[in-house]
Amino acid sequence: MKRALVLQHMDYDTPGRFLDFFIADDILPQSVRLWAGHEIPPLKDFDLMFVLGGAMDVWEVEENPWLAGEIEAIREWVAERSKPFLGICLGHQLLAKALGGEVAPAQQGEVGVHEVMVSGAAKQHRLFEGLSGSYKVMQWHHAEVKTLPKDAAVLAASPRTAVQAIAIDDHALGLQFHAEFSAQTVAGWESLPSYVAALERELGAGAYAKVCGEAFPLMPQMGAMAQRIYDNFKFASGLVR
Repeated sequence: MKRALVLQHMDYDTPGRFLDFFIADDILPQSVRLWAGHEIPPLKDFDLMFVLGGAMDVWEVEENPWLAGEIEAIREWVAERSKPFLGICLGHQLLAKALGGEVAPAQQGEVGVHEVMVSGAAKQHRLFEGLSGSYKVMQWHHAEVKTLPKDAAVLAASPRTAVQAIAIDDHALGLQFHAEFSAQTVAGWESLPSYVAALERELGAGAYAKVCGEAFPLMPQMGAMAQRIYDNFKFASGLVR
């Protein structure tokens, strides 16, 4: 059985629908709660690194000193070991930072259901094979990749965010949007007052109901996009042969 190293930055945040993808491919996930002081285990014991989102920003190292070690681990994993890597939201930004890119506050954040467009570069890239046009996705971010790492390819953009997906060769993929959010993920927020309050700060009173009303009918399409991205990734990166 292969093993996935899941780097987690906050409570109640999981790989979501990607857990189903892992199980189908006989991949066992192991989560590391970095903010709680858990140390990153030896990288040699894993086949995939999956880095989740989080409320902190990549530059907040003084407040979150463990970020420095995580950034170094990502750099080693992607640049030195060339092993399969998937990063979501903060994980996408950490990938860019680890490889020499720049991340900064977004001119306009995105929260809730938004649209992304697959870029021209994606047509020739194995990681986005079969994807074209625009897609509705889940977003929750206020920072973005401003400067790309060397040799990174932009695979998707949105009206507010120029870098919604980046690829490093065929083995590393960063997604600014939350492809992991499933209907179960969003439904779980109802029992988390802090999440509901955060949504209301962003979108106003009744935000949770509004997001559910928009997102739930789109979940089949969102799930199909995520499945396609994962299937492309697992074969292109060599994770599954």
